[in-house]
Amino acid sequence: MTREELIAEIYRKQSFLCVGLDPELEKIPQHLLDFEDPIFEFNKRIIDATSEFAVAFKPNTAFYEAQGVKGWASLEKTLNYLPKNCFVIADAKRGDIGNTASAYAKTFFETLPCDAVTVAPYMGKDSVQPFLQLEGKWAIVLGLTSNEGAQDFQTLKNSSQQPLYAHVIEKVASWGTPENLMFVVGATRAEQLKEIRSLVPEHFLLVPGVGAQGGSLEQVVDAGMNPDVGLLINASRSIIYASSGEDFDLAAKKEALKLQSEMGLYLQRLMR
Repeated sequence: MTREELIAEIYRKQSFLCVGLDPELEKIPQHLLDFEDPIFEFNKRIIDATSEFAVAFKPNTAFYEAQGVKGWASLEKTLNYLPKNCFVIADAKRGDIGNTASAYAKTFFETLPCDAVTVAPYMGKDSVQPFLQLEGKWAIVLGLTSNEGAQDFQTLKNSSQQPLYAHVIEKVASWGTPENLMFVVGATRAEQLKEIRSLVPEHFLLVPGVGAQGGSLEQVVDAGMNPDVGLLINASRSIIYASSGEDFDLAAKKEALKLQSEMGLYLQRLMR
């Protein structure tokens, strides 16, 4: 999906919501365990319930890999089931070099029908470039994350008092364009989001942490929205685990609608 297509879909649905598909067998409703593929059945019902409100879906590959071959089969079925007008992110956090990075890019862009892959930039330019080679495909590079351990490295400052995450974002931005490169910025880092937006004024930002992690949609929008919207807000647990009963899909729909409705108000404000 191209940047132009993504923006058009955001305005068509009046939403910049990304739903994280992170199924855990211990957490999904117990009645689904009677199905041949409980994970796919769970995802299928979540997708059916939320796709009218979400412009993107983000399966975290760890939850599928943990199930071995069956998990990969569930992931492939899920990816093939997603509507064609949705932006599909493989949250794989790959970060290798050379032919290994190229093989990862082939996995998610050719073997599997993904639009984007999350990438860790620690190994430098040759760990990111293979994901920037195909038109309409994206690398989503970790910029500033919301976990406690982010303080270990990401916020360290150099002699010019620039934090490491800012240096990384500036450097990585020179390797691609706003047409094929996004950055991950945690919603619980809203105070730094405005600074990051000044560093990459045109790039899309994938923002996890709204919902279960306590991030504020209003703060993220105020600090991070640009003239092309420039945001994909990911919500996972607050939507997919809104209920553990047989009505889990209806509860997920309700939560997705709540976020989409708020997003629609911000989009109308941007269009004035």
